[in-house]
Amino acid sequence: MLELSEIYKAAHTLKPVIRPTHLIAAPQINPESEIYLKPENLQYTGSFKLRGAYYKISQLSDEEKAHGVVACSAGNHAQGVALAATKSGISSLICLPAGAPISKVEATKRYGADVCLVPGVYDDAYQHALQLRKEKGYTFVHPFDDLNVIAGQGTIGLELLDEMADVEVVIVPIGGGGLISGVAYTIKQLKPSVKVYGVQASGAPSMAESLARNKIERLNAISTIADGIAVKEPGVNTFEFCQRYVDEIVTVTDDEIAAAILALIEQQKLVAEGAGAVAVAAAMFNKVPIKNKKTVCLVSGGNIDVTILSRVITRGLSKSGRMFGVTVDLTDQPGQLSTLCGIIGHLGANIISVNHERTSGSTQVNGCTLRIVMETRNDEHIRQIQKGLSDAGYVLL
Repeated sequence: MLELSEIYKAAHTLKPVIRPTHLIAAPQINPESEIYLKPENLQYTGSFKLRGAYYKISQLSDEEKAHGVVACSAGNHAQGVALAATKSGISSLICLPAGAPISKVEATKRYGADVCLVPGVYDDAYQHALQLRKEKGYTFVHPFDDLNVIAGQGTIGLELLDEMADVEVVIVPIGGGGLISGVAYTIKQLKPSVKVYGVQASGAPSMAESLARNKIERLNAISTIADGIAVKEPGVNTFEFCQRYVDEIVTVTDDEIAAAILALIEQQKLVAEGAGAVAVAAAMFNKVPIKNKKTVCLVSGGNIDVTILSRVITRGLSKSGRMFGVTVDLTDQPGQLSTLCGIIGHLGANIISVNHERTSGSTQVNGCTLRIVMETRNDEHIRQIQKGLSDAGYVLL
């Protein structure tokens, strides 16, 4: 399927093109493990996708280059192909799902590509790109199920082992599987003892379900904030690579992804998109066995849509015990609100919003409900607040 020499060839080809992304220690992600980050979110175009796209285009014949390339993408592959084609002096047309983040659409255009927005999700854009290839004679640059693309992504595996020869665990995001195919293949060829774990969003577990059933499965629907890995069906090549070289695939929820995004911002001053943060989420929430292991989490991309970043941060605060909302059933009489807020303040929480409702479904005619949202320290702090309010006689709904 692939030779290790091809990975080395890709590394040589990419050396003048890509940005070195050296490992970053991240001890707070999981204190029981020795965590490092491979920050491909700092790569040119904001993700690892430039590697596979550029290497694929570099291997085209002069005739193929003359006809230009077409690709489909949820965003990051689009930018990688656009920049790679522009640097190679050839034209590119990118088919994106109509719902792709505006920031990714505009970035793709800035890198020199023409953009075609297709109604639906990634798979709809994929079918349209194939149709255009047939009609116009373009070369199709697959986002993951292509051996040259996989070889380009595999250069990350070489860099990991060059920089940390004693790494024990590598955690990699999975959408269609191109990234983990290249990384896992390279690592297993050079150091088979290293465990390679894949991570998918629980709302788009196409590779996880395919491996569980031992055949490629197509999901009927997908739903996740990690749009970069929202793929309904893995590739033929990538499925086989994952079968042979990946030790296990786990899933993380959107809340866990949001918490990982928040942790990367606060602890490492790194901005990751949902797809880029899933490996960190798996480490944070102990989805894979990494205790006392030297572990690398691959942060695959940072192209998060700023319009949803605040919502993601809010979800992350809630998941991490940093924000807590409670509804209290009260008797509507003077002093109740003051007393309740005093208890919360004494317990060290900071109230950020209060909603007082007299016409709710309270069990008492003279009752009301109070919804309070507060900043908290952690889950233990939340339990202390709940106990304090209950001990004071308040009914928490």
